[in-house]
Amino acid sequence: LVEGELVQLSAVSSGVADARKVIERARGSMFSTILFVDEVHRWSKAQQDVLLPAVEEGTVTLIGATTENPYFSLVSPLLSRCLLLRLEPLDAKDLRDLLERALRDPERGMGGDDLEADEEALTFLADAAGGDARFALSGLEAAALAARGAGERKIGRSLVEDAVQRRALVYDRDEHYDVISAFIKSLRGSDPDAGLFYLARMLEAGEDARFIARRMVILASEDIGPADPQSLLIANAAAHAVEYVGLPEAELNLAQAVIHLARAPKSNAAYRALGAAKREAADPRHRVPPHLRDTHYRGAEALGHGAGYVYPHDDPDGARDQRYLPETARGGYLEDR
Repeated sequence: LVEGELVQLSAVSSGVADARKVIERARGSMFSTILFVDEVHRWSKAQQDVLLPAVEEGTVTLIGATTENPYFSLVSPLLSRCLLLRLEPLDAKDLRDLLERALRDPERGMGGDDLEADEEALTFLADAAGGDARFALSGLEAAALAARGAGERKIGRSLVEDAVQRRALVYDRDEHYDVISAFIKSLRGSDPDAGLFYLARMLEAGEDARFIARRMVILASEDIGPADPQSLLIANAAAHAVEYVGLPEAELNLAQAVIHLARAPKSNAAYRALGAAKREAADPRHRVPPHLRDTHYRGAEALGHGAGYVYPHDDPDGARDQRYLPETARGGYLEDR
């Protein structure tokens, strides 16, 4: 446990000058300095770099709070010198306990207002908060104000519902990547319900529908491919509908495509085959066979280009015995594991 002077800064309203003042004062202090920076992700990379020497020297003990993923929002040198603690959402029972304490506490809560809340109201508020204690307490306070205004002593569910209205979905950069990942994996795993759930979550959060459609087009070839070639047409049609029709109507087109892609048979043959071909094609030894080389310029024939080429339409067997791969290439990409 670190003991010393606690200095608080908000990255929203402070900058490099404020941080430097704290650091300079800490260097001349007999006591250790604990610098707490709220919303630390709001500082630019250059501003965060100012903290590095002080943290390395032990001049200040830095505590940063952020609602963003620190791996995205903090500079690597600073992050490497910090202990990362992830705060998880509270469960409904913890929130219920918190709300009940707030109702009873006479100093920091509403214990002096002679107000009560029924079980249904507290349960609804704890569920609606989504693990956020601040949202739950704000909702309770708003409901209490409404009850006082109406001359009531009891907070019912209807008052709480009116107070909180509709909670905005948490959909930051973390959620953007996590939800699209879950969406693609649900379609790959042939679960249409999960696919529709994550589609709805993205649409409700305001995700770019074109981004969703592009990922579905990719999945149609990466995870379905030759098992159901129609899937690529359907995914592409949904992407076109997003551009041509627009939201909210195009949500139905996206939902239809999600159901089809989830139910379609799966094959990653195209993905695997292309990967195998790319690995072999990267070898500089491979050369285009002479009989397949371009003959549409003067001097090509003298170089031996096209010699021995069999035109498939002139061959009863479609020139099946003709080799198209370089002699140094082994092929067999569709069977590659």
